Amino acid sequence: MAFRSIDPMSLPVPERHQLLLGSVAPRPIAFASTVDAEGRPNLAPFSFFNVFSSNPPTLVFSPARGGRDGKLKHTLLNVREVPEVVVNVVSYAMVQQMSLASTAYDRGVNEFVKAGFTPIPSETINPPRVKESPAQLECRVTQVIELGQQGGAGNLIVAEVQRMHLAESIFGEDGRIDPQRIDLVARMGGDWYSRASGEAVFEVEKPLARTGIGVDALPEGIRTSPYLSGNHLGMLGNTEALPSASELHLDAVKTEAGVAEALAASDPRQALHRHAAAALENGQAERAWACLLLAEGLG
Repeated sequence: MAFRSIDPMSLPVPERHQLLLGSVAPRPIAFASTVDAEGRPNLAPFSFFNVFSSNPPTLVFSPARGGRDGKLKHTLLNVREVPEVVVNVVSYAMVQQMSLASTAYDRGVNEFVKAGFTPIPSETINPPRVKESPAQLECRVTQVIELGQQGGAGNLIVAEVQRMHLAESIFGEDGRIDPQRIDLVARMGGDWYSRASGEAVFEVEKPLARTGIGVDALPEGIRTSPYLSGNHLGMLGNTEALPSASELHLDAVKTEAGVAEALAASDPRQALHRHAAAALENGQAERAWACLLLAEGLG
């Protein structure tokens, strides 16, 4: 593929901002609830956000200065006065209201009221939680790191989680948070969002319990196959050892539907590689290995 090589500092801030946000996506959303010294609540979303530690449990989000005027966000002003914040996650059911809350209202205007959210008391800090959010994290701000004084400069708010409030409805039968049930949304570039549920959510087995052989250890005919993608090779490289013909029961596999037809094709090697690719797409690694080793045996 062809590339554009760009010096980001050569671009105007708005264009640089657009390219960065379009490239680094999707980004989770911190729907931050804070209060000022007078106790007035503020509610605003930030997609410069993530969790950075579990011990201590630490989140970081960044209310950047205004790109045109360098103006500070009300959230930042509030945490300087009262170093506490509730980070509420954003589900699909609340995304339109969340967007409305991002309106640049005057300081002191209550976005809970403007966006139609329900404030509920926190247990360890002063800012209220958003009842409609399926996960609400009460945090104490431990540090604010200013990245600059110019427009677009970030302000990293480091916040340690004191209490987690998690809706019972988001847990699966295994006791873990189910991505389909929590139904989170994330920010893309411009006006675009993504929804982290349905077919957009998929599993990739982590190489934690074993050490994969790696793509470099695959037989050359497999490694250079035009029918196997980089994802396919990554799945094969996550195998602890090259499987043997006896382990895969190749004699029996030869007679199975699909494999038998591939072996009888005019170009059986190509047909077997295509069949292996389809098997990998369906998560059938063992069947894919069988097809590939059969193809290797063809010479």
